[in-house]
Amino acid sequence: MGALTRIEIVLADHAMEAALHALSLRSKAHWGYDAEFIALAAPHLTLRPEWYASGRVFVARIDGRLAGVGVILPPDADGRAELAHLFVDPPWMAQGIGRAMVAHALARARAEGARQVSVVSDPGARPFYERLGARFLREEASEAIPGRMLPVLVWKVSP
Repeated sequence: MGALTRIEIVLADHAMEAALHALSLRSKAHWGYDAEFIALAAPHLTLRPEWYASGRVFVARIDGRLAGVGVILPPDADGRAELAHLFVDPPWMAQGIGRAMVAHALARARAEGARQVSVVSDPGARPFYERLGARFLREEASEAIPGRMLPVLVWKVSP
C-alpha cells in the first residue's frame, strides 16, 4: 500500500455497524485463529449501540477507505478509561494506523479527565501496546473463550 501521508480519524455512526463488525472479524482472523475460535469470539466483537449513540466509536480512514475501528470509553469517577475495541483491517496493518488510533484514544481520554487507560488485549497484540507505552497490569479470563487468559495493560495519562 506504500507510505501513508494522511490518516483520518473520525466518529463512526450506527450505519457502519456491519462493515465495522466485518473488519473486526477479519482483523482477529488474520492472526491464524480457526473458524471455531472466530465463531466464539464474534459476539464479543460486536460494537454496542450505546457506544455509537454516545460517540465512543471512531474509525480510521485512508483516502476515504475504512482502515480501522476503535472504541474509547469515558473515564469513571476514579479517572480510569478503557480502550474497549481496536482493530486494523489486515491490508492496512503495519502502516501506522493502529499507532494513530491509540494516540487518538489516549488524547481523547486525557481530554476527558482520565488518569489511566486500560485495554484487555489479545495476547498477540500485547507487544504492540507495550511498544506504545502500555504496561502489563494483570491477566483476566476471556469472556469468549473458556480457559483463555488475556493480558490487561494500562497507560498512565494525565489531564
